[in-house]
Amino acid sequence: MKKTVFLLGLMALALGAHAQMQRELPKNEVKLNIFNTIIIGSLELGYEHFIDQNQSLGVEIMFFDRFSYYSTTEEGRSFDATSAVISYNYYFVSDMDPSGFYLSPFLKYRGGTFTEIGENAQTVDTNMNSFMIGIGAGYKWVHNEKFAVGPYVKIARGFNNEVTDRFSPVEFNAGFSIGFRF
Repeated sequence: MKKTVFLLGLMALALGAHAQMQRELPKNEVKLNIFNTIIIGSLELGYEHFIDQNQSLGVEIMFFDRFSYYSTTEEGRSFDATSAVISYNYYFVSDMDPSGFYLSPFLKYRGGTFTEIGENAQTVDTNMNSFMIGIGAGYKWVHNEKFAVGPYVKIARGFNNEVTDRFSPVEFNAGFSIGFRF
């Protein structure tokens, strides 16, 4: 009887120690795409909620959004658009290393206009309102389970005829995000 009680106590102690060794991972991350803020003046803010260590749902808002990396350096060209993105993110990481590659299918909606000077100095507006579907991939380095940085690329297909007549139906985007997990 003493041996049984001793073994049960030892098992309870081992389970308690194992439970203490498991750490509580952050469930949320806020992030900024610093690359596009510097290069093209777009403000891209994001939020991710982690379902578990390998999966998250994300939302991004892009202010001063523009089509891919289309140049606006010519006189009279400007984008006045804002976008919202929802995504599912799958991380290829392990318990021991939260840094790694990820894939991210997403849906994007952009609203706004592109204005340029056409023939005879007339202003031509292109309605940028469109839905897009795409996929992204990237790598995140996670430091102290709090800070996350890394590059990513995205490619999407738009579904607005006016936009695809003026621009390509396929849009490319890249960035380098800086995030904080809590």
